This record gives sequence, C-alpha cells and structure tokens, in this order.
Amino acid sequence: MNKSIFSLIILTLFFTSCKKEQDPFQISKQHIGLLTDSTQVKDLEIIFNKDSIVKPISGDEFTGHVNDIEIFEKGGKKLLTLTPRQSLDSTSVIESIQIFDSRFKTNKNITTLSTFKDISDNYKISRIDNLINSVVVSVNDINATFAIDKKELPANLRFNMDLNIEAVHIPDNAKIKYFFLNWSKL
Repeated sequence: MNKSIFSLIILTLFFTSCKKEQDPFQISKQHIGLLTDSTQVKDLEIIFNKDSIVKPISGDEFTGHVNDIEIFEKGGKKLLTLTPRQSLDSTSVIESIQIFDSRFKTNKNITTLSTFKDISDNYKISRIDNLINSVVVSVNDINATFAIDKKELPANLRFNMDLNIEAVHIPDNAKIKYFFLNWSKL
C-alpha cells in the first residue's frame, strides 16, 4: 500500500514538473510564439531578448507613416514585422504581424513556403480579394491573410480588378507571397 502511494506521488511530481514550453515558431489565432494579441510594445524586449528589434525613431510620428517594428535573428535573418495599433506608444498592442521566416507555422503546418492548396485543404477560406498585383486570401479561423502574386494566376485573371476571383480560379501550386496575422479585428 505504501509503495503504491509513494509511486503515485513520484508519478504526480514527475508530470507536474514537466511543463510544456511554448514553441517560439507556433502560430495560432491569438499568438505567434510568445507574442499574443494582448502583448504591449514595451514587452517586446523580454519576448525577443535573443533577437534584434528595430523600432521606429522618435519624431517620426508626424510623417504619417505606420511605424513598424522589425524583428531579426542575431545573425541578421528577418523574422517578423510588427505593426502596433498606435505609433510610438509603448503601451500599444500589436495590430498585425507579417511573417518572413518559414519556421513559423500554424498547427496545420502552413508556412511562408506553403501553396494555395495547402491553405484550402486545411482551412475554410473566408474571403478572397482581388487587388492590383495580388490576390488576398483571408482565413478567419486563424486571423490570417495570405497574399498570392497575380503572376501565379492564369493570364486571363491577372489584369481585370473587377473580376470576382474565387478559390477555383487560383491554381493549387500558387505560392504565398506574404503571410499576415491580423489582430485588429479582435
């Protein structure tokens, strides 16, 4: 009896001490690695303490441009571009994230190297927008948008912006040009 209680206590301690660490490259609807939809700009130094952060220069608030924050690995590889809701406000939360590094992936393994088929096979497409140089595919399940260059489309669909492009019009092997997480809708 004492052995079984002792074994149970040891087993319980073992399982409670095994904390699952957050994958720094995992993307979900409300987080990307340790960055969440409620993370403030002032917290970026802690979250990306092993990376380089390029912040906007103070005084640029009057240029009318959004002041993006770029995240680079120490080796110089660009990982992410973060857009805060409010420019140059350390208490602002992040509104959108552009993903550059292919190590970032959703729970269904969608990365910057994925194709339209990968997206459509794994997620419900919420909307497709026809822009000048690209088609933007929105997936509300993960608050993501994927831009596909119009060069990936058949020639008869590339130049008419009035066309209503649907999923069947986009080739399965069309590559992702840009990949964004959008937290502005939350």
